[in-house]
Amino acid sequence: MRVSRSRVGVVVLFGVLSLTLTALAFPSVVGLEGKDGGQDRVVASTRFGPVTEADRDFVVKVRAAGLWEYPLGELAMRRGTTKAMREAGKHLVVGHAGLDAACRRISQELGITLPNKASPQQQGFVSAVAAKRGSDFDATAVTIMRVTHGQIFPVIANIRATTRNTMIRELADLANDTVLDHMTVLEGTDLVGYGEVSFRQTAPAKLPEDRTTPPPPQPGEPVVVLTPRPDLGVRTGGPTQAPAPAPSPSGWAGG
Repeated sequence: MRVSRSRVGVVVLFGVLSLTLTALAFPSVVGLEGKDGGQDRVVASTRFGPVTEADRDFVVKVRAAGLWEYPLGELAMRRGTTKAMREAGKHLVVGHAGLDAACRRISQELGITLPNKASPQQQGFVSAVAAKRGSDFDATAVTIMRVTHGQIFPVIANIRATTRNTMIRELADLANDTVLDHMTVLEGTDLVGYGEVSFRQTAPAKLPEDRTTPPPPQPGEPVVVLTPRPDLGVRTGGPTQAPAPAPSPSGWAGG
């Protein structure tokens, strides 16, 4: 049976993409699943309710996600080969700028130290996509982002359902809306291979924790701020400016 040249091109493209993704690997979201203590280990008492280890790690991971997905969104805006791809880039930039502002505000109220750099693995995602051109750029970016968004989506729901802290619930609500928006626009590119995505979401690679954990900031290091982009005219969910949550009605102050 003869195989057309266009068919060979598709096979080669996804063959190369598969090798790239295998080299990067997709771990489970470190610090959010299967961690000893989790929601049972209280690390701080605040007027908004207790902060657990899982709550704290959730804020850190949402912040770290923006530190690599925001620049990836900027790349997609500039180098995406289709209108849908460039639109997805806008949503990534706007959505993570909003989440970043929420994380910085919450961290000050709850005493959580935020990273200024994404994890080594997340930085590798950006480098891998930046090295691609044309349709290969689009396919690689969409696959990486759709897998990672699919992994974090159920984690957000679990945090929202179990946290006792009103500020963490607010962040989970915003993160839920934002991630759902991002998954939707990524799927709108028609580049999501659902079989590949499903496999990588449910069978994550086992990588060393130092590869998947964002490094802590250095003493005196300025806080990195993801620039808001209202000029892009994009809404990704949640209120434009979320009000500060009221303290916990119970006035909980114990572990």
